[in-house]
Amino acid sequence: MSDLPRKAVTRTAKLAALPLGFAGRATWGLGKRIVGESAELVGRELQQRTAEQLFKVLGELKGGAMKFGQALSVFESALPEEVAGPYRAALTKLQEAAPPMPTRTMHAVLEERLGANWHELFEEFEDKPSAAASIGQVHRAVWHDGREVAVKVQYPGAGEALLSDLSQLSRFARLLGPLVPGVDIKPLITELKDRVSEELDYGLEAQAQQAHAEEFEDDPDVVVPAVVHQCEQVLVTEWIDGIPLSEVIADGTREQRDRAGQLLARFLFSGPARTGLLHADPHPGNFRLLPGGPDGEDDWRLGVLDFGTVDRLPGGLPTPIGQSLRMALDGAAEAVYRMLCAEGFVKGSVELDPDAVLDYLLPIIEPAQAEEFTFTRGWMRSQAARIADPRSPAYQLGKQLNLPPAYLLIHRVTLSTIGVLCQLGATVRLREELEQWLPGFAAGSAGPEGEDPEDEQEAAEA
Repeated sequence: MSDLPRKAVTRTAKLAALPLGFAGRATWGLGKRIVGESAELVGRELQQRTAEQLFKVLGELKGGAMKFGQALSVFESALPEEVAGPYRAALTKLQEAAPPMPTRTMHAVLEERLGANWHELFEEFEDKPSAAASIGQVHRAVWHDGREVAVKVQYPGAGEALLSDLSQLSRFARLLGPLVPGVDIKPLITELKDRVSEELDYGLEAQAQQAHAEEFEDDPDVVVPAVVHQCEQVLVTEWIDGIPLSEVIADGTREQRDRAGQLLARFLFSGPARTGLLHADPHPGNFRLLPGGPDGEDDWRLGVLDFGTVDRLPGGLPTPIGQSLRMALDGAAEAVYRMLCAEGFVKGSVELDPDAVLDYLLPIIEPAQAEEFTFTRGWMRSQAARIADPRSPAYQLGKQLNLPPAYLLIHRVTLSTIGVLCQLGATVRLREELEQWLPGFAAGSAGPEGEDPEDEQEAAEA
C-alpha cells in the first residue's frame, strides 16, 4: 500500500468506477428479468453485488472513502438479512482495519514530528501497526517511563484524500441511497466533510480525549485512555487491551452483548452531561470490552477510543430533546408538535396534524417506553422500511419534517448508536439511562413555557 492519498487520479478513478459498476449491474438485472427471473430476487442479488463492490473499494482507499464506509456500516442492521449477511465480513474489516502505510513512511513522519532521535522516547516500538484506519494507523509501544502506549500516526496527505473522496462520493450520493434504506446519504457526506479539519487536528482530539479521561478516571463502567504526548500528526495515549466490539457483535455471549449495549447507551447520554462533549464516531472499531467491571473480573467495562470527531455541547444534550421525548411517551401530541415547531423541526410554512406527527414518532421511540428493550436487526429493518417506503404515510410525513443544523450531528450519532445496539442484539434498560442523563426527560420535567407535560396533555384534551 503506497502513501495516502496515492495518486489523486488513481483514487478518483476507483471511486468514479463505482457508479459505472452500479449501472452495469442494473443492465445485468434487466436482462435477468427479461428471461423470467423474479424482480424481487434479481433486486436482492443486485443490491448484494453492489454492496460488496462498494465496501471493498471504500476499505481499500482509506481516507474519506473509508470514513464514509464506516459511517454507513453501522446501519447494516437496516438491510434485509439476505443482503446484509454476505458482506458483513467486509463491514467488519472497515470497522477494524485497513492496509497499513509502509514502515519507511511511518518512520519519516515520526522523525519529522518527534525529532531525529524519536526512538529514544520509547523503550519499545512495534513497527507493525496494531490497527490501520481511515486517516491514521496505531502502533503499540512502551513509553520511556514504562507505560504501554498507543502511537497514532497520521497518513501523509490524509486531509487531501478525505476531502477529495467525499467530494467524489457526493456526486453519486443518489445512487448509494438504496443501499441503506432510511438514511439520507447526501447530508451524511456533507457533515463528514464539515468535520474533516477537526478530525485531522490531533491537538483538538487530544483535548477532547483528555477531558473524557479525567472525567471517567475512576468510573467503574467506562475506561478512556489518558493522553501521554501530542504533536502535529502524532498522538500518544495509554494503551488499553480488550475485545473489539466488532468481535462481540460476531461471536459475543449474551452477557457480553447486553453489557456492551447498556454501557454504550450510558456513554452516549452521560458523556455530554459530564464533559460537555459528544463522542461523534460510534462505530464498533472505536469500542472495546474490558474485564473487571463493578462485579469483578467476570464483569465488563467499556473502553472508548478515538475522539477525533466530537460535538461540543457545553450544557449537555439540548433539553428540548428530553422534553419532547417525555411528552411523546405521555401522548401529549399538541405539546410535542409545538416544541417541534419552536425548535425548527417543522418549518413555518408547513402545517401538520399533531396526532399524525406523534404516530410517526412513537415507533421510533419504542425503546424508551419499556423498562428494558431488546434491539434487533428485525426492529431496525421495520423502522427503515416504514420511513423509506414512498407508499408509507410515515415516508410522506417525514419528507415534510426538517432537521435543524444544531441537531444534525446529535441525530446521526443517536441513529448510529442504535444501529450498533441492533448489531449487538442487546437488551438495554434505555429508559433508566435517559432518566438519569437526558435533560428534560425525567418524569415531571417542565415542558414548554414551564408547564408540566401531563398538564399540557390535560389542557389539550380539555
